[in-house]
Amino acid sequence: MKNFSVPIKYSLIIAVGLIVYFLILSLFNLHIYPLFSLFNGVIMAGGMWLALKAYRSSKGSKFKYQKGFMASLLTGFNATILFTIFFALYATELNPDFLNNLINMWRTDYGTDIGIVLFVVAVMGFATSLVLTLAYMQLFKDSWNTKEGQEHTY
Repeated sequence: MKNFSVPIKYSLIIAVGLIVYFLILSLFNLHIYPLFSLFNGVIMAGGMWLALKAYRSSKGSKFKYQKGFMASLLTGFNATILFTIFFALYATELNPDFLNNLINMWRTDYGTDIGIVLFVVAVMGFATSLVLTLAYMQLFKDSWNTKEGQEHTY
């Protein structure tokens, strides 16, 4: 369980950050504009960076690239799942008119419903998590620009 403590802790922090940001936008009725969801990436990026740093410092010299990759990916995926669950509850129970306001022009033309919107929210979160993990792990991988690394080249 100790191996999963960093991803769980930081995914909860990220999910809370995303939910609070969404609720702040809803206070000003700005949550119906998808443009504001761009800041979700900033929240995810910051949280995943902190999670990866915490995981690396907890492992010290035993830090492995593959384990760091999985810790970062789990952090983003768990946060995405938690936020998608909140989004589903908000759109169906707390504010049933939310979807009508969010996709008022699409509602009549494309027949979108809550399922497709939740799918898009989840896919956006998973894609963001994967891209950030791939980018961050480039910073944490060992360099082959050493004498030991040069032995492994052609």
